[in-house]
Amino acid sequence: MKRMKKLVVLMGIIATLIIAGCSSNSSGGDGKDKDGKVTLTAWAWNVNVGALNEAIKTYEKENPDVKLKVEDIGRLDVYDKLSTGLAAGGVGLPDIVLVEDDRIHGYVEAFPDGFVNLSEKGFKDHEDKFPSFKNDLAQVDGDYYAMPFDAGPSGMFYRRSIFEEAGVKAEDIETWDDFLEAGKTIKDKTGVAAMPLDMFKDDPTFRMMLNQQGAFYFDEKGNIDLTNPKAVKAMEIQKEFADADLIKNVDGWNGTVSATADGSVATIPFGAWYYGTIVDQAKDTSGDWGVFPLPAIEEGGNRAANLGGGGWMIPASSKNADAAYKFMEFFSTDTDTQIMAMEDYGLFPSLNTAYDSEVFTEGVEFFGGQEIWSLFADEMKDIPTAYYTKDYSLALDEAIKAQADMFNGAKADKALEDAAKRLKDRTKRDINN
Repeated sequence: MKRMKKLVVLMGIIATLIIAGCSSNSSGGDGKDKDGKVTLTAWAWNVNVGALNEAIKTYEKENPDVKLKVEDIGRLDVYDKLSTGLAAGGVGLPDIVLVEDDRIHGYVEAFPDGFVNLSEKGFKDHEDKFPSFKNDLAQVDGDYYAMPFDAGPSGMFYRRSIFEEAGVKAEDIETWDDFLEAGKTIKDKTGVAAMPLDMFKDDPTFRMMLNQQGAFYFDEKGNIDLTNPKAVKAMEIQKEFADADLIKNVDGWNGTVSATADGSVATIPFGAWYYGTIVDQAKDTSGDWGVFPLPAIEEGGNRAANLGGGGWMIPASSKNADAAYKFMEFFSTDTDTQIMAMEDYGLFPSLNTAYDSEVFTEGVEFFGGQEIWSLFADEMKDIPTAYYTKDYSLALDEAIKAQADMFNGAKADKALEDAAKRLKDRTKRDINN
């Protein structure tokens, strides 16, 4: 009987601790230590950690009662820990967490009470400071649940020396058909492939082609959109490059980086963030790089697309939600802070006012003096919204399978139709016909 009583008491203590850990103080005051200071915790990874740590130094000058502890726990580890904590009602979560754009809606859909509604804190007042696609990705049902941060306006990073040897001019490439012919010339004259792609395990080029056409895996209503003629066209374009032996089939990220450094590809179609990788991994190629916009699907078509980017979210379980909001509001909307994040860490800003900075009109020596940042900035207003939904990871898996099937000989429309059917079975979503 005594053991039973002890067990009951112990279970009561555990329940109390869980309830205390799960309680949300997002609308009230912030927890302060005995010295009257608030220590915020944040989860992030890679260069984002450095950007946060630099920003808090500036913020502390006007707000000496706020400290920040950033935990660099790796991108996938962040999501594992975040999902586990949300499933447990918020236990063990930080005050601030970085979430990529393709996951924001999914988290809010899966855990509708898991994050602070930032519009209720006043972030709606900043709506005109960001491009429309970033607002769409940060909002759910018209309310902000994330503060827009970095973006990935896309472009074609290219080797000037390879283009010159082949007699190809980047400014003459306006469509994917133009690039196909240029790629053939480059291959014939230099033996170099047009671009890299992990043909059977990733589909970044397909995603950019979809996005520039205003399409994606899902439509605005959340229906599966892989059978859209725009998706078929994007797949068929890639097949034309493969048939002409213009794609270097690489092994994942490391394979792309190796091809970048060794000059075995003439271009790398990627987001603006790839600038940092080129500068870091191909140091001896300074001055030999340039950027031109993503080719249009058809003459006069849109050349703007996004690949990558994220925003900052505040878990509803935070006991320091007010202080977290104020710091992240500063981080997200302060021009100097966003310029610092770009110049020091290669994080392209979503903040419109940042584009008025002198850095966007300065030539970049590594890129032959080209004003690459203004090229990317000009693109931001024309980027359509991609609709990810909570089933994005499943759709990505099926799109990659469709791409692999196509490269293995299946027709693009049949490969995408089969992928859409499989995705319907996995998600119970309708197919947009």
